Amino acid sequence: MFHMNIGYCRISTSDQNLSLQLEALKEAGCEKIFEEVASGAKDDRPKLKEAIDYARKGDVIVVWKLDRLSRSLKHLIETVNDLEKKEIGFRCTSQQLDTTSPSGKLVFHVFGAISEFERSLIRERTAAGLKVARARGRLGGRPKVLNQEKVTIAQALYDDGKTTVEKICKTLGISRATFYRNVKQKAA
Repeated sequence: MFHMNIGYCRISTSDQNLSLQLEALKEAGCEKIFEEVASGAKDDRPKLKEAIDYARKGDVIVVWKLDRLSRSLKHLIETVNDLEKKEIGFRCTSQQLDTTSPSGKLVFHVFGAISEFERSLIRERTAAGLKVARARGRLGGRPKVLNQEKVTIAQALYDDGKTTVEKICKTLGISRATFYRNVKQKAA
């Protein structure tokens, strides 16, 4: 059923060495290997995209370690789910994960369930924290730059006509947009 093993390896900086990964991928029977130099935090990985685009139905993308493929559990799950939709397998040589086998699929789905559970817990904790903060009189969101006292000062300076809008904004530490949103303009 599975045709070709396609290797993907990544290092974060050009002064690192791919040799350990390349050796592991060759031992795993990879016929084609895509090499990438990119930070683990970067979303844009052209060689990974190229490897996935190269793979045909029934092929297997192989990596040495899970962190070479993705920057987070969420990203790993998304990537492997995308592969699964294209009927491309995934295998990690050092962490014994292989989605081409029933037990490998099970382990991967357990990862997905744990990740979803973790996201749910984070949402619940965030909602609970916001509820407690509101009960204590605190509101979420960005603090307002302009309070009523500053609006009154800005209006008085503007109405006086001796201070420029630019000087008023600089003095109060606000933008022109904030000024014009809050200060009533004189009728012409």
